Amino acid sequence: MTILQTHDLKKYYGSGDTQVKALDGVDLSIEQGEFVAIVGTSGSGKSTLLHMLGGLDRPTSGTVAVDGKDIFALKDEALTIFRRRKIGFVFQSYNLVPVLSVWENIVLPVELDGSKVDEAYVQEVIATLGLEKKLQNLPNQLSGGQQQRVAIARALATKPAILLADEPTGNLDSRTSQDVLSLMKVTGQKFAQTMVMITHNEEIAQMADRIVRIEDGRIVTR
Repeated sequence: MTILQTHDLKKYYGSGDTQVKALDGVDLSIEQGEFVAIVGTSGSGKSTLLHMLGGLDRPTSGTVAVDGKDIFALKDEALTIFRRRKIGFVFQSYNLVPVLSVWENIVLPVELDGSKVDEAYVQEVIATLGLEKKLQNLPNQLSGGQQQRVAIARALATKPAILLADEPTGNLDSRTSQDVLSLMKVTGQKFAQTMVMITHNEEIAQMADRIVRIEDGRIVTR
């Protein structure tokens, strides 16, 4: 089943001779449960593509469908709600709330949505990521690798249709990067989670099921 699809996706900045084509007609299809790495050089358009897939920025033209829904047909408020419920994000900078405990950070998106936390499911995610003994800690009491695992647990807590990771190991050393990526792969398989990861690291990309290369705003291999 196709969970994420783009059609002729374009994002242009400026006009005339100075126009920048950050995305220039991207067609991409991702199946449920796939772990896809999107790779490309700096300025290739990979981060712009991730922002479009997550509904964080609107395209110049083209469509993005997540779980069968054309997300850019939604108005801003409806898109915000859809994004909160259907799309999980993991960023390079973790983005944890410093005054909240690990547990409070993980369940925050669910509570912001006014939903009931599925405690059994969240506890299973926490156990899979090895965070059981850290639930009362604040983020500044954790290592970088532990903070990134908390960010992954938080992204999974809402049971999103897709999880988008933007250079998730960018702030980690190579060994911790491998550990975190291995855990992402395990959680993806265990919870049938679709994951799309942006990375410039070829070694990290090899851990994905499929590698998509983007250059000059266009997909060159898929």
